Amino acid sequence: MELQSIKQRFGIIGHDPFLERAIHVAVQVAPTDLTVLITGESGTGKEVFPKIIHQASARKHGSYIAVNCGAIPEGTIDSELFGHEKGSFTGAHEARKGYFEVVDGGTIFLDEVAELPLSTQVRLLRVLETGEFLKVGSSKVIKTDVRVVAATNVNIPEAIAKGEFRQDLYYRLNTVPIMIPPLRERKEDILMLFKKFANDFAEKYRMPPLQLTDEAVQLLEAYRWPGNIRQLKNVTEQISIIEKEKRIDAQTLKMYLPADNSNSLPVLYKGQDEKEKLSERDILYKVLFDMKKDILDLRKTMAEIITAKGIDDDFGHSNNQIIRQFADDLDEFENEHLPEIQIQQLDADRSGFQPSEVIDENLSLEKTEIDMIKRALEKHKGKRKSAAQELGISERTLYRKIKEYNINL
Repeated sequence: MELQSIKQRFGIIGHDPFLERAIHVAVQVAPTDLTVLITGESGTGKEVFPKIIHQASARKHGSYIAVNCGAIPEGTIDSELFGHEKGSFTGAHEARKGYFEVVDGGTIFLDEVAELPLSTQVRLLRVLETGEFLKVGSSKVIKTDVRVVAATNVNIPEAIAKGEFRQDLYYRLNTVPIMIPPLRERKEDILMLFKKFANDFAEKYRMPPLQLTDEAVQLLEAYRWPGNIRQLKNVTEQISIIEKEKRIDAQTLKMYLPADNSNSLPVLYKGQDEKEKLSERDILYKVLFDMKKDILDLRKTMAEIITAKGIDDDFGHSNNQIIRQFADDLDEFENEHLPEIQIQQLDADRSGFQPSEVIDENLSLEKTEIDMIKRALEKHKGKRKSAAQELGISERTLYRKIKEYNINL
């Protein structure tokens, strides 16, 4: 099947190269019986790709069933997938066939596969490896010929590390991986999707389609869309129903977009409450604090080596010179790269500091340390353990610093 005809048949919109690559892989693997694992964020449209694989395979005339593993209670998931015998558990008034028996010769799509209990994962692994399974409450082996396509929005390697997912099952499912890109990485497709949804809702509700101003288009494409295509569709429907004026400007559009609190900057340090955001000034303090701490540790080590008993005899004159030269270089580095820091106001409103707290004078690193320690202690009401965690140091080090700087609690 050609790429364009596949898009039209399955309602796929967009020209993103990664999206088209995913479609290509799905078509190429379809004629085989290889297991496929589809990964991607929630709302990216992963459920379309198992249908492509099934329809492009020799099993297209067989049964196809999609199972949401996360929606089935843990106590009944084995029965749903593999069936049960009469009387095998409370409420089992009659025997029942499971999905793997019903879909024999067809394709089964296991959505949210990472939500399966570990005991069910063992059963699934056996089916994938041998094509055999046991009904709940039965000792009779049943054969099945089922093509399995699985999908998840969970980072499975992380789940494996936490003991929540079997590594052998992951490798068995991940024979052919297909990754669906998030909407924020398909910026050129966002407007196309919006127009498609707007026209669909205009026809459904018998009203003119939405039109966006240039500024609204820029906002639409700049938004990160954490809910991906599903969120974009919901927002488009809300605007179509609520707004009488069908030409939408950026201000109107913004009212329908939840605040995007994501941060593209790397996280340098997480305090006790990971939800708290560090201001730029706090980050600067933290970097300087850690840098000085490392240099002080190095200076202490070098001083111990230089003043050690018999150093000239043990190390020899040349080695002693090298050590002393390293100590001198360390002093030079500290003087050159850690001068008194001119602290400017850095986004005072966002960080929560009052204008009166802006420091315009040169501060030594010692004063910076004292300021950070006092702030941490005030924040945690004098609790040293919590303050130490906030500062990223041990409680013992904090106690030493409090005595060293004579900080009154």
